[in-house]
Amino acid sequence: MSVIHDRPRPPRPNRPDARPRPLRRRVLVPGLTLVVLLLLTVLLAGCAVRSATGAHPGTHPGAAGQHGVASATGRAGGETPSDASVFDDTLPAVSRLDPALRSAVRHAADAASDDGIRFVLNSGWRSTAYQEQLLHDAVAEYGSLHEAARWVATPETSAHVRGDAVDIGSWDAATWLSDHGDAYGLCQTYGNEGWHFELRPEAVDEGCPRMFNDPTEDPRMQQ
Repeated sequence: MSVIHDRPRPPRPNRPDARPRPLRRRVLVPGLTLVVLLLLTVLLAGCAVRSATGAHPGTHPGAAGQHGVASATGRAGGETPSDASVFDDTLPAVSRLDPALRSAVRHAADAASDDGIRFVLNSGWRSTAYQEQLLHDAVAEYGSLHEAARWVATPETSAHVRGDAVDIGSWDAATWLSDHGDAYGLCQTYGNEGWHFELRPEAVDEGCPRMFNDPTEDPRMQQ
């Protein structure tokens, strides 16, 4: 039996010296990205604060320019409890009234209390959303927008949305204010709404102007 010896393998030739491949530098950007994101966050936060507090100068709290409360409903939108006082500043319906109107109503309420009559605020300032809800309900009740307009204004024309009107109850209080309101610059505006009063400062000296039969005769409602 013959034996075949393995032949030794020749040594591998030495590779010529080669320069090591340079490592690719990795661009490190996470830190820069984080800084940019932080700056954007600060800028956006600043815009949000300005938007939330950007009421136009010279407007009272009930003005329609208060965007943050325009969509409010319920108590925050101007709804009132059945025994709401004109002195209750915790109610937005009271606190968002035009300050001059609120002051006049309170002076009248003090005088009426001497006659044993208490003012109840059925409605004061209203949000846009609340006024829209009331108009929608009126259309459903009266059958048409034309008929509903005799009782409820649009949000764009409503004195309540501007904080420039109050609805006073009970009937004794509304009657008292209709008889004596001019002394405080408070006038019933519409013949069909014995509860609706607005501020007319000139009435103190000149008396209240002639009432409109209903809101559809009011030029302000034609806007």
